[in-house]
Amino acid sequence: MSGTNKYHLPSGTSAMDPYDLLVTPGSAGWGHSGLRILALGPGEAHSLTTGDSEYLVLPLTGGCTVTVAGQSIELHGRTDVFASATDFVYLPPQTDALISSAGGGRYALPSARAERGGLPARYGRKEDVPVELRGAGACSRQVNNYCLPGTFEAEKLLVCEVLTPGGNWSSYPPHKHDEARPGQESELEEIYYFQLRSEEGFGYQRVYGTADRPIEVLAEVRSGDAVLIPHGWHGPSIAAPGYDLYYLNVMAGPGPDRAWLICDDPAHGWVRGTWESQECDPRLPFGAKETD
Repeated sequence: MSGTNKYHLPSGTSAMDPYDLLVTPGSAGWGHSGLRILALGPGEAHSLTTGDSEYLVLPLTGGCTVTVAGQSIELHGRTDVFASATDFVYLPPQTDALISSAGGGRYALPSARAERGGLPARYGRKEDVPVELRGAGACSRQVNNYCLPGTFEAEKLLVCEVLTPGGNWSSYPPHKHDEARPGQESELEEIYYFQLRSEEGFGYQRVYGTADRPIEVLAEVRSGDAVLIPHGWHGPSIAAPGYDLYYLNVMAGPGPDRAWLICDDPAHGWVRGTWESQECDPRLPFGAKETD
């Protein structure tokens, strides 16, 4: 199938108590990437068993306490995804953890199937998250690089956030990472999870494939939606004018090396060369990283 419905998950359509969104390798029909969105009211808690996967606990709004291996790790969190980057916790496979929140909040739990294990549960400081401005002009966007090669150690899991000012395009030029080509491209499944700054906000996500591996998605996305990308070119992600767009990217794949190597669509890769003569959008960055 290559229709939109299989890959575009509107808000609420993939909910399963206690999660607002539940994407597993089994539900997605692939082998590695997963994402859960957990909402906790004030004083509530949730027990998580990681099983065969590694996880992050990444606050979207609010803070929380993660109790794991006899230690309690306090996450300051943030007021919302546009305010700042956040601190987070890494959980290895075969781990039991308790996520509790005195004030309530919403938490992303990105995951990837892991084979070796051996990494400890540990805290990721907000101050150590590289915040990068990419592109220029109408292609300007902000990227919070939480868990990528060179920023935070994991076995398979790759996680970042992209924040796009209203009217801008990100994930552009369209690119793909669905073939194992050493030094050029890595094979990775990807999940996009969207939030808009306002309730009325919307954007668009494009995914398209090749003759050999067709896929066709053009989805209007709103807060709480997700788009699954098993393969193919993806981009642009378009923020409608007046509505700032956020998305969380979760990636993992079968390769022995944890790498994020992409290949631009050759029809559109030339666009990168136009950025040299343009300034970055002055609305970026969206927020300074808060201090504890």
